[in-house]
Amino acid sequence: MTDISEARRHDVVLLGATGFTGGLTAEYLARHAPADLRWALAGRNREKLETVRERLTGIDARLADLPLLTADTGDPVSLRTLARSTRVLVTTVGPYLRYGDGPVAACAEAGTDYLDLTGEPEFVDRSFLRHHERAMSTGARLVHCCGFDSIPHDLGVLFTVNRLPTGVPLRVRGYLAVSFAPSAGTVHSAVGMLGRRATAAAGAAERRRVEEHRPAGEGPADRRVRGERPRPRRLRRGGPEAADGWALPMPTVDPQVVLRSARALERYGPDFSYAHHLAVKRLPKAVGLAGAAAGLAALSGPRITREWLLTRTTPGEGPSPEQRARGWFRVRFVGEGGGRRVVTEVAGREPGYDETSKMLAEAAMCLALDEGLPKSSGQVTTAAAMGGALIDRLTAAGIRFAVVEEGPAD
Repeated sequence: MTDISEARRHDVVLLGATGFTGGLTAEYLARHAPADLRWALAGRNREKLETVRERLTGIDARLADLPLLTADTGDPVSLRTLARSTRVLVTTVGPYLRYGDGPVAACAEAGTDYLDLTGEPEFVDRSFLRHHERAMSTGARLVHCCGFDSIPHDLGVLFTVNRLPTGVPLRVRGYLAVSFAPSAGTVHSAVGMLGRRATAAAGAAERRRVEEHRPAGEGPADRRVRGERPRPRRLRRGGPEAADGWALPMPTVDPQVVLRSARALERYGPDFSYAHHLAVKRLPKAVGLAGAAAGLAALSGPRITREWLLTRTTPGEGPSPEQRARGWFRVRFVGEGGGRRVVTEVAGREPGYDETSKMLAEAAMCLALDEGLPKSSGQVTTAAAMGGALIDRLTAAGIRFAVVEEGPAD
């Protein structure tokens, strides 16, 4: 770390602890952060922060003196002060396209590492265009998508390619099976993203600018990295995907993150491709999911129906502990290259909130505490910024990274 970073008062500051996922992240840190981690809570409402701190003292009485910092995502001055006070700033304040730019800008300017939970591709692209170069010059690491979007997929693919031959073309396919209930914040982010896709052309222009500028800054020009366009297909019983049912295209931010890691890391070989699927057991469920997604997209376009959707939930709300206890996820990866095939699996409990808060907190502690991390700066992925160190942390925390089978390719 630089001298400036070492002189800061805090190792980690959590912005948004009064929200649902932010509160779970604070509770995880209260239970698992080492005693010498200098961490703090931040938000715009001091009284609500005090309520969170009081709750945390029920976990660890020593947290009665946990620092509380006042900052507002709409106040650049408060964000600059916040970013300069810490080595790592973690924010759970979304939707990020609405509230996220200020914290990223402050961290890029201050040379402060930044983490968030966004699953909004448009926000990630905009952050790259606005703040990547400045973060490169200050040494800040801007790491988006540090929860279920997209750590299991990004680190799962890294885990897979590390078990394949080097210097050869590689192909990886991912199959996600999952069960969880979304929070209000997730719903609001999804509706906002779908609404912009349906009504705005500005995002397409930003996408073109990103496509022009991002690859040149993330890897050698002679390497080929591409995403496959998966189509719905039947999965055979007993196949390596560990699913008896149907594979559906899954238009999330995860493949974009995986491909960015592949461009940045030589280990992915001279030619790399990735396909991303949702695995479901029954065809009626597959058809229902496709119909629900199409209906949500249609309702998110017109302003009147979009606003109606947003009134159905209140940000800060989330599933109950009983609902979360029933949640789980499993991602099976099938990787091939150099005449070899390896099948791996990343699995855990309820992914949207319990495991997401764990992933975010462990990523923050990884950046703040772990020695020997890959040298990186600017907008980077979890694989490029933390790699095996974060896999080790998550494994120790109960998320399963395992090799299921390996041998010659079919």
